[in-house]
Amino acid sequence: MLLWNPASELELPRLGRRLPKHVLTVSEAEQVLEQPDVNDAIGLRDRAILEVLYSTGIRRMEVLNLCIYDLDTERGTLMVRQGKGKKDRMVPIGERAVAWFGRYFNDARPALVVPPDDGTLFLGATGEELSPNRLTQLVRGYVDAADIGKRGACHLFRHTMATLMLENGADIRYIQEMLGHVELSTTQIYTQVSIRRLKQVHTLTHPGARLGDHGETASEAALDAVDEPIIERPSVVKASVTAEELMVRLAEEDDEFCYDGTLERRGAKQRCVTSLANAEVRAASRDVGVAQPPTRVGAARHLA
Repeated sequence: MLLWNPASELELPRLGRRLPKHVLTVSEAEQVLEQPDVNDAIGLRDRAILEVLYSTGIRRMEVLNLCIYDLDTERGTLMVRQGKGKKDRMVPIGERAVAWFGRYFNDARPALVVPPDDGTLFLGATGEELSPNRLTQLVRGYVDAADIGKRGACHLFRHTMATLMLENGADIRYIQEMLGHVELSTTQIYTQVSIRRLKQVHTLTHPGARLGDHGETASEAALDAVDEPIIERPSVVKASVTAEELMVRLAEEDDEFCYDGTLERRGAKQRCVTSLANAEVRAASRDVGVAQPPTRVGAARHLA
């Protein structure tokens, strides 16, 4: 009879902490946005998609799930329905993206829609919904066509939006709210912010938020002048995540193909590593004749 479990000291495989491989500068983002030919319906649709991705940083599936009534042009907000975790959220959207949405909705979408209209915002050439792989393919094509020496697709704009707003002075809590990362901390109720203030911070820190703006950003004084949030919170609020941790989570949640063209997916890799660790622990336990540990050993988490 063993008095201790030798498998308890077994070192489990770890997942690396990967930062986003590429992030666009303001000028590079503008180059990509200028690639679609806006003289036809498809090009106008694609420009509107790129503008929405760049302005809001929403995920690929969240773009595909948008309906024509989700954009509030008067308030400059976008309702993201059934995002990750089946949660709805409202995010600000810049004036320029709203303007391109208006051009697409009025000039291009009527030529693409096929009755009965189910309200899907972005449609294919024959009126069908775009598939996730098709959206990735067309966005990657414009990134490659810009010839900026960087690879990526929809998630590249998510990385870019978060990075540029952070560099221009946006508080990390507002970036979390934009990205839909409200589950990162048990202090979630205190770090949520009103859509009114989030809209103000987005306008002040996102280079493409204002119509006709090409990279001018707000001063620190302008950021300090933003109205206080409607939701009251304690005087001391512990930061729920650092900027580097936010970038790591962005890289880990990328649901598109890797930038080198392989078909490896982040989630599949994580499940594979977890399964391998579980198998090793169970095998070692059987060899020494002790009770097997639980199958969920959390191998994919970062262990000290």
